[in-house]
Amino acid sequence: MLGRRTFSRLLENLQRPAGPLPAQRRGNPDAVVDCAVYVAGARRGGSGQLPYPEAARLARRRGAFVWLGLHEPDLATMSAVARVFELHELLVNQAVSGGHRPGVETLGEVTRLVLRTARYVEHDKLTATSEVVETGDVTVLIGPWFAITVRHGPVGPLWAVRRELEERPEVLRQGPWSVAYAVGSRMVDSYLDVAEHVERDLERIEEETFATSRTSEFAHIYQLKREMVEFKRAVLPLAGPLSRLLGMSGVPSELVPYLVDVQGRLARAVDRVAGFDDLLNSILQARLAQVSVDQNHDMRKIAAWAAIAAVPTVIAGIFGMNFAEMPGLDSPYGFAAAIASMAVIGGGVHHKLKRSGWL
Repeated sequence: MLGRRTFSRLLENLQRPAGPLPAQRRGNPDAVVDCAVYVAGARRGGSGQLPYPEAARLARRRGAFVWLGLHEPDLATMSAVARVFELHELLVNQAVSGGHRPGVETLGEVTRLVLRTARYVEHDKLTATSEVVETGDVTVLIGPWFAITVRHGPVGPLWAVRRELEERPEVLRQGPWSVAYAVGSRMVDSYLDVAEHVERDLERIEEETFATSRTSEFAHIYQLKREMVEFKRAVLPLAGPLSRLLGMSGVPSELVPYLVDVQGRLARAVDRVAGFDDLLNSILQARLAQVSVDQNHDMRKIAAWAAIAAVPTVIAGIFGMNFAEMPGLDSPYGFAAAIASMAVIGGGVHHKLKRSGWL
């Protein structure tokens, strides 16, 4: 008989796959988009990308900070970054997943700023299935000597933000908070750009709605309304976090005027986006009223032609009754007189209805 230990070992061998075991995933190295150390407003080491452990070691000195850019990192990659930059596990879990609401919060020495990205999707004609606005999100982790940007979704790449900020050393000297300003400024600019394109769509819908020849379809208006709901979720909630950001003690005073400018542009974007909803509702109500008027007009036409058709029906019905004695039955002109009566009376009814606007 087999012993218990031998039987267990044999069972494990039977359950083990025949091929080699797959290697355990050790993170996503492609998630690191760029990493650089900045000293006195200039990038150190040229345009080459540094490994973030090496960049963190170099940035732990006065007047220097590291900017690490990540795109959709997995948990393994983000955990490795957290060990190097000493991030809280809650920040790690929040950075791995996307779809967050705009907000700002501080955990220890790290401030987490979340912004929604937005991009207008070009289309020749707005239909019931058109995608108008595509959104994502970007998280900025601001520490004493580092700034980490974590982007989710294909919208809002930050390489242009980094390039523009590197051309402004007076802003870059303010440290990690300059990254938060630059990212926020770019997001607000994208909101204004999307709003401008959406206004053009609204102008085209207005022209179609009040055109002399229009279709009975208006599902594309509902589609644009749904897309605006997603756009509003990106723009409107950012006003509160940006106001709280201006009141934080860690923000350099030199950056406050720049952040106030971003707040002003965001207010313009909020006003424009909030007005879209009212305008869409007005267009939709006007279109529904037009459909109701068109239906009433069609019903009036149907009723008018029914009244005209009733004239020959009544005359034919009367002379079709099976009575022996009826005036005109024996006359050779009876048929002609009946047809003439139908034409005259029907023509009079048609003239009267046409003058009253029913035809």
